[in-house]
This record gives sequence, structure tokens and C-alpha cells, in this order.
Amino acid sequence: MRRTWSGWTRRSRGWDDLLTLATTAPGEPEIFASLQGEGPSMGRPCAFVRLSRCNLACQWCDTAYTWRFEGDERPHRAGQSFGRTANQVTLSEEDTAERIRRFGQDRLVVTGGEPLLQGPALARMLALLPGIRIEIETNGTVAPAPALDPLVHQFNVSPKLRHSGNPAELAQVPDRLRAWSADPRAFFKFVIATPEDVDEVLGLQEAYAIPRDRIYLMAEGIDPETLRQREKWLAEICVLHRLTMSKRLHIDLFGDTRGT
Repeated sequence: MRRTWSGWTRRSRGWDDLLTLATTAPGEPEIFASLQGEGPSMGRPCAFVRLSRCNLACQWCDTAYTWRFEGDERPHRAGQSFGRTANQVTLSEEDTAERIRRFGQDRLVVTGGEPLLQGPALARMLALLPGIRIEIETNGTVAPAPALDPLVHQFNVSPKLRHSGNPAELAQVPDRLRAWSADPRAFFKFVIATPEDVDEVLGLQEAYAIPRDRIYLMAEGIDPETLRQREKWLAEICVLHRLTMSKRLHIDLFGDTRGT
């Protein structure tokens, strides 16, 4: 049984077939085409969909509009709260898939927020996009839903270090880190603000046997000048420890803007 409500097709099971997305402007879901800016697929043309909500609260997060809504007291360096109505929108799985399909890309990046919090609905949406290579960006604390896991070609896992401000027991879940390390689809992208952060990465690499060729170090920053300054010393560290450096290409090209 299916019925329509407020212009959306709903299954009789209720709200489970709706995805909660971030917005580029009130009422406009953040679905777009651009170049992947980070990690192993950097520079590749992709469609993107940004889901809303996150289980962590990074103090330097550049997408705080996906989680730091009015009344949320979790710390963030900008101290800004966002109206939920203006920064969240719900779409049916079918509508979301159709909007993605219109961009004509053969690769989709699902980002957030934390996309795996919406695993079952996300799985049903992705099943409507056969032939598209799927990347999911995740903070690494949530297991993929059973129906979702076989649909994903690449996980871009970004475990949060101490400087994120998240308690380690929330941000670095041992069972999940071991599982990601053992999954050849998982690439690890660590955000680096100081040289000392690399020591923490090396500790995690050793503790969880993360293959070095799947580790990417990326400078933290939301403006090109900060990134350039940090990338100078980060490049030397990557050479020393045989690790790969990732840029934030989209910041160089478009700045810190939504929908890019």
C-alpha cells in the first residue's frame, strides 16, 4: 500500500522511507555535482548528496549546519547555532535518487553529517541508482546497515583525533576501527592541525594494523592560506612516514561554501 502526503510518496510503514538532508538554502536539498575535493578520489567528477545529523561534534567542523541546531550546546569554535527548519529538509528515497540521477555522473559521494545514521533509508535510495559507483564519507563510529554495506564501493573513513574535541570513547570505537582496517574498501582520512596529531595517527595505525597505503593526512582549515601553511610541514611529515597527503581541493577552487 502506498499513499501521497504533502507531495511525497510514502510507504505504509511511515517515515522510514524519508531521508533527512542538509540544505544549500532553505528548502533546497544539498544535492550537487562537483569534483571530489579530498582523499583517494580527489579531482574526480561526482554527484554529491549531503545528509543531515551527526553523532559527534567536532569543534572545527565545517558543516556544523548539519548538526548544531538551536539548543545544541555541544562546543564549536564558531559558536553559531543553526535553525533546523532552514537547514534540514526531508525527501523521499525516490525523489532523492531522481535528483541525483539528473546530474548524469557515474560516481556518487554520500557525505554529512554522519550518513550511516540513516543506513536503511540510504540503502533503499542507493538501490535505485544501479551502475553508479558509491562512496560514503563517515566518521567511522557507525557500522553500515546490512542492506547498505554491499551497495558501497568505497568508504572514506575519517576517525576524529583528540583535537576534534570529541571524547575518545565516542570518536574512536575499537571494534569499528578494527572492522574498517580489515575492509579493503575503507580508506582512512585524518584531519591534521598540528604535527603532534600525526603521532596520534601513527598510534592508531599500529594499534589497528591500518595499511599505510590506505591512510591519507589532510590539513585542517577552511581557507586556502591556512591550508597552504599547514601543508608545507605536513608534506615533510608524509615523506618521513611514507603516508599520503590529501589536499582540500574544493576549498582552493570554491572556498568554504555549501553545494561545492
